[in-house]
Amino acid sequence: MKLEELQVYQQAMNTGEEVWNIVMKWNYFDKETIGKQLIKAVDSIATNLSEGFGRFFYKENKQFCYYSRGSLFETRTWRAKANNRTLIGNEQFRKFNDDLDFIGKKLNSYISSIGKNPN
Repeated sequence: MKLEELQVYQQAMNTGEEVWNIVMKWNYFDKETIGKQLIKAVDSIATNLSEGFGRFFYKENKQFCYYSRGSLFETRTWRAKANNRTLIGNEQFRKFNDDLDFIGKKLNSYISSIGKNPN
């Protein structure tokens, strides 16, 4: 299997691009404070998945998936701050929440599958 075939990776990549497009419309101060942190956190979900995928040992792959899950939770906090400070609306907040829920479920399933026989 290729990394790009994993649904969790695909959704993490898509969500990162969606967040980028939202943050790029913010003013300078908002980008410099919350925007940078939000983008770093959401991008880290996919980048940790890819780094783990490229590791030789299952244990290392799982460790990077745990880092990815940590970034997912960090993203949730920055998303909440962006909503609280009216940088994203309630509709964007809900969609973002749905995307993060999907990523979380797929990520947990992927972690559980690492190192198991595919048969």
